[in-house]
Amino acid sequence: MKTSTTVVALAGLLSGAASTGVSPVQRSFPNAPDGYTPANVTCPSNRPEIRLATELSPNETSWLRTRRNVTRDALRDFFGHVSVGNFDTVGYLDRIGSNSSNLPNIGIAVSGGGWRALMNGAGALKAFDSRTDNSTAEGQLGGLLQSATYLSGLSGGGWLVGSIYINNFTTISSLQSNDNVWQFQNSIFEGPDEGGIQILDTAGYYRDLYDSVQGKNDAGFETSLTDYWGRALSYQLIDAVRGGPSYTWSSIALGQNFQNAEMPLPILVADGRFPGELLIPDNTTVYEFNPWEFGSFDPTVFGFAPIEFLGSRFVNGSIPDNGTCVRGFDNAGFVMGTSSSLFNQFFLQLNSTGLPDFLTNVIGDILADIGEADNDIAVYDPNPFYQWLPEFTPYAHEQLLDVVDGGEDGQNLPLHPLIQPNRHVDVIFAVDSSADINGWANGTSLVATYERSLNSTGIGNGTEFPAVPDVNTFINLNLTQRPTFFGCNSSNTSAPLVVYLASRPFVYQTEDTISNFSTFQLSTEIDQRDNTILNGYAVATMGNSTEDSNWSACVGCAILSRSFDRTNETVPDICTQCFNRYCWDGTINSTTPADYNPVSVMGSDSSRVFPAVLSSVVAASIAIITMV
Repeated sequence: MKTSTTVVALAGLLSGAASTGVSPVQRSFPNAPDGYTPANVTCPSNRPEIRLATELSPNETSWLRTRRNVTRDALRDFFGHVSVGNFDTVGYLDRIGSNSSNLPNIGIAVSGGGWRALMNGAGALKAFDSRTDNSTAEGQLGGLLQSATYLSGLSGGGWLVGSIYINNFTTISSLQSNDNVWQFQNSIFEGPDEGGIQILDTAGYYRDLYDSVQGKNDAGFETSLTDYWGRALSYQLIDAVRGGPSYTWSSIALGQNFQNAEMPLPILVADGRFPGELLIPDNTTVYEFNPWEFGSFDPTVFGFAPIEFLGSRFVNGSIPDNGTCVRGFDNAGFVMGTSSSLFNQFFLQLNSTGLPDFLTNVIGDILADIGEADNDIAVYDPNPFYQWLPEFTPYAHEQLLDVVDGGEDGQNLPLHPLIQPNRHVDVIFAVDSSADINGWANGTSLVATYERSLNSTGIGNGTEFPAVPDVNTFINLNLTQRPTFFGCNSSNTSAPLVVYLASRPFVYQTEDTISNFSTFQLSTEIDQRDNTILNGYAVATMGNSTEDSNWSACVGCAILSRSFDRTNETVPDICTQCFNRYCWDGTINSTTPADYNPVSVMGSDSSRVFPAVLSSVVAASIAIITMV
């Protein structure tokens, strides 16, 4: 049982997590030429081409130069309220800042796991966001998000990243308080509540789904269950009224704030599915979607297509002179649906019970074409990598490209884009909401990425990942019951340092507040949504440092570690203490662990906190005083 001092220290957590936001949600650019239907357009004078993945794109390279200047200032602000012992961190950043390559380069990765992963990840990002109330107080972690260069998501984590960016990099607080997004109490198979009779609202919703996807099909593009899944997601994540049919992933790059590099670069992850292939970590092609490109650094593709012109018929890396350009294929919902196509099975579950006949018939036709075993694919028609590097890439001979959920290869954390050598990421904050054991994470995702990096066939293409133990060791050594650092000794690896933040029960878990609910739970009441976000906030901050008063300093040490190596800076004593406390020391205990059922850090007292969180900061403060 925590003392009243600990409870008092949670006041900051409550006020930050209960924030109602700083601005209403404003969406990005609905720039598709014909809603959800891809359309022929005039090609630009510089006709789109596939590029080799030997380096970063010119767009990313140019953007990074601007972003590094922004993150330098953000880091100074972050370390203005995060003290690293007596070390003058701001002075250090000023000394080394003239050479941007000496500055820390931060990535954040948010795992898959359905709505649970979205909410737990949202709690972490809320803690890392300087726009969250109270997050820039002494010892808080607000500003870490603003200091990051990359933010990657996969499946449920991809919904989080996509929803934030398509809504103009809005705050978690604003998404929580807005009536047109994140209304998860309405099942994705009922559709939004428009104030009428729900069954009639649902009928109209299904008709909208059908009409949108049928338009794409009528235009000559093969469709899949992922088209329906992606359209359904858009009503939850982009716009509950119309579902955002015209919002594209490439439209992120059009925003002035993004062009000014005022936010991290968003990346979603998906896997390749070669016809008849069994997905295993060693041979799976990992694709990424960023605002400029879709493709892979893996040697099985080793190329990137301009994402704005997906749907165009590329042949051997270019669009033939007599070919036309296509825009609108990169619908934001379709991209988020591709990264989470495992959820296509929801439509199969309702095939005979919950869907109207016209949609049931469409699903039957799709399954007749592709087979039940391939119901998880997203079809990219035509394949942008057709005849691309045919002597090396197995996908070069396929007219269509099949892409599936980014977690199907076991890498449920989207780490692959962040360990690419050309990106030079120093530290990754890995927020893992996987349901590996009783609804909690056990390190499986890290193990999958580590094992893939050891593959001798070249699939890793020069990527390196720090050593991690087996999943039994994760549980036996309590590596999921606290933050754990991997790769602390840079003399043994050139990989980024990984700060592993596994999901765990921090605040009290009850039937109404439980935050390890099923990946496939179709609806979540507002109370449970907000409590799960609160739990994620508490995990990321260790309860506003109530578990460890030096936690924010240790986060600072992790951020600075690789920079210290490059500049030969003497490591402050507090950082040595932090690394001794949080770094995995290489110990292995592979014995079969006991059943894993972690208890909440705060114990039953925290159940009295929740009602205050759900009302207001004022009520929260009253509750805190009462508890003392």
